[in-house]
Amino acid sequence: MPLDLSLYLVTDAGLCADHGLEETVAAAVRGGVTLVQLRDKHASDAEMIEQARRLKVLLSGTGVPLIINDRLEVALAAGADGLHIGQDDGDVARARAALGPQAILGLSVQTHEQLARLDPSALDYLGLGPVFATPSKHDHAEPLGFHGLAALVAASPLPSVAIGGLKVEHAEEAYRAGAGGLAVISAICGTPDPEAAARAFPRR
Repeated sequence: MPLDLSLYLVTDAGLCADHGLEETVAAAVRGGVTLVQLRDKHASDAEMIEQARRLKVLLSGTGVPLIINDRLEVALAAGADGLHIGQDDGDVARARAALGPQAILGLSVQTHEQLARLDPSALDYLGLGPVFATPSKHDHAEPLGFHGLAALVAASPLPSVAIGGLKVEHAEEAYRAGAGGLAVISAICGTPDPEAAARAFPRR
């Protein structure tokens, strides 16, 4: 499955409650979302597996991959297209070995030191950030801003997506910094019209 990072939706069950998670994802994909990450810090593994399986059916035929946040066992059990992990969420080599060579594997990176330590051969893309502070993650690293993002992009050996507090008005600056796309939560989830919100993002 081709990897298009340009508009990367990260789900939030609470923010998506008005429309429901599946309808929010479906609308966002109609609006041009290119990648969907199922993220739920509160659901059990069993709940996430069931949700992921429903999303896989929903995304079937769209060409949009489903990525699971953090939980390798959920990704494997649900037959997801890949996994995204943070610096403290597991071992990249173990995840790659379990997922196999065809799966999409992404890693969050905040610093040049983390960049220097990673094995690019085991990964497909990097999530660089946070660009801004975000309420969805209270223990995030110091925000990079666009200058810091550009420096990380320039040093990155892999395609990258900008993460952290990004809205439609930040898209052009993220692209100027060299990011391959933007990962967004509240800019689509929780909006009155997720399809229109996704459609409003410019593409490279």
